[in-house]
Amino acid sequence: MTEYVALIHKDAGSDFGVSFPDFPGCITAGRDLDEARGMAEEALALHIEGLLEDGHVLPLPSDLEAIMADPQNRDGIALLVPAQAAGSESTSVRMTLSLDDLRAIDAYARDHGMTRSSFLAAAVRTKLQEPA
Repeated sequence: MTEYVALIHKDAGSDFGVSFPDFPGCITAGRDLDEARGMAEEALALHIEGLLEDGHVLPLPSDLEAIMADPQNRDGIALLVPAQAAGSESTSVRMTLSLDDLRAIDAYARDHGMTRSSFLAAAVRTKLQEPA
């Protein structure tokens, strides 16, 4: 799956802002880091959907080092956001997990710049590719 670099910025007294160097104008924000990550996935998916509907070709993801070499980006925190496959839809699901499992999932996701949802989706895709 293709992933794009998102930059999170936080000014005093503001929400966590998120921007995508590869997609000028694709911005969002969240009250906390978890919300900002989730909003970043949604914003990127909607932005990509609009570009594809308008017949644009998606850019290749830029190299993190190149992005961080830009002085305007140096105060941002970088995270990778997966690009939704064209035509795929997202939905909300309710599930039951042990609190220990949920904490482990959240810790892993946080440490790897992911949201809970993106981690679970990646885990499912990996498991589905394994031979039965």
